[in-house]
Amino acid sequence: MEIYDLVVLGGGPAGYLASERAGHAGLKTLVVEKREFGGVCLNEGCVPSKTFLNSAKVADYANHASNYGVKVEGKATVDQKFVVERKNGVVKMLVGGIKAGLKKNKVTMKNAEAFIVGKADEGYKIKVGEEEVIAKRLIIATGSMPVVPPIPGVKENLEAGVVLTNREILNLTEIPEKLVVIGGGVIGLEMASYFSSVGSKVTVIEMLNKIAGPTEAEISSILQKSLEKKGVEFKLGAKVVGVEKDGVLYEKDGKTEKVPADKVLLSIGRRAVTQGIGLENIGVNLERGAIVTDDTMRTNVANVYATGDVNGKVMLAHTAYRESEVAINNILGKKDRMRYNVIPSVIYTNPEVGSVGETVESAKAKGLDVKEVSIPMTYSGRYVAENTSLDGICKLVINNKTNTLIGAHIIGSYAGEFIVSVSAMIDLEVDIENIKKLVFPHPTVCEIVREAIFTI
Repeated sequence: MEIYDLVVLGGGPAGYLASERAGHAGLKTLVVEKREFGGVCLNEGCVPSKTFLNSAKVADYANHASNYGVKVEGKATVDQKFVVERKNGVVKMLVGGIKAGLKKNKVTMKNAEAFIVGKADEGYKIKVGEEEVIAKRLIIATGSMPVVPPIPGVKENLEAGVVLTNREILNLTEIPEKLVVIGGGVIGLEMASYFSSVGSKVTVIEMLNKIAGPTEAEISSILQKSLEKKGVEFKLGAKVVGVEKDGVLYEKDGKTEKVPADKVLLSIGRRAVTQGIGLENIGVNLERGAIVTDDTMRTNVANVYATGDVNGKVMLAHTAYRESEVAINNILGKKDRMRYNVIPSVIYTNPEVGSVGETVESAKAKGLDVKEVSIPMTYSGRYVAENTSLDGICKLVINNKTNTLIGAHIIGSYAGEFIVSVSAMIDLEVDIENIKKLVFPHPTVCEIVREAIFTI
């Protein structure tokens, strides 16, 4: 029976990065993935959706080219079959890159199901396909899966291909005439943005009275209005009560209404994959279906770690990357810990939304003395030069006691590209006066941060 220094269950962002880092450090490492290496993010989520959204952005540019003095005859149309083929090509290339990186760092890869059999003298016994191995240390990185609610008609229409999850919608080769999105979170909004740009009549049904979940309230409102201008209709404060083959039933204000639909995207959240992998055989603690970890990514069981969506903390690929780095560093004896307060998030709609840290409301709820700076994106010359819709804003949250940034919320072009700079300022607790001394390249949209700082 082969013995490994580290066995990683799951080949998604958390799993493949942990394996690569461990292999690079000289640990004999095995990573096991039952489906595709790269996980949901690369194969069915983050990356495929961005190929879609880029096609939509190009189409939007073409259809509004006259705003920039460019003449385009007729209306731009999207070849959905080609978009899917291009997406598949991008995914294939990047999956190949991941496998090459693992191979370069001498990581053993297995495409198989894995099951934790129990404890052994030298570590943990893991069944990998038809063989058994011993893991001195174990990282559980089995990810998450879409929540499928017990709404009448959902199960039947999933089987019939009317209801789709993130997996199926990214393989659609025909643009639906009418698309209903159940859930106004990030995935739902990105797909609503895409399909409205390429010709679908899109309706989003959301139980809350605002979209984009924890996104700052004014930013959320601007995003909603922007998507409404593109033709997306929102049913907020509405509860879905049934799905039929030709539409979705919802309740609002005591009335039941029906929205016609050719396809329905189910996008109401994800849950950690913790069943069927043998966690109970070694006594790993769960809370609300997710693995409990501390800020070093350790579980309650010695030499067992959990990184990525499976711990249910912040279900983002870049969170998973960092969690895995923290786990490997601690395995190697290097002190490291997660800081969840500085994890940026991005909504890749058009316009983009970038957020990190506290809002005014969340800061005050924690008893912090804060002030907010809010300026329009028109303070950025490049933003004005490249956009005709000029309703973006930049909001910064400052801790009055420490005179440091603790939050930033931006809607506008390139927001997802430069939100990391603000995240670094928050993480390093850079004094506002020192931020004023930083040199931002000109003209760039990120200068909006400097402009906002100088209004304090």
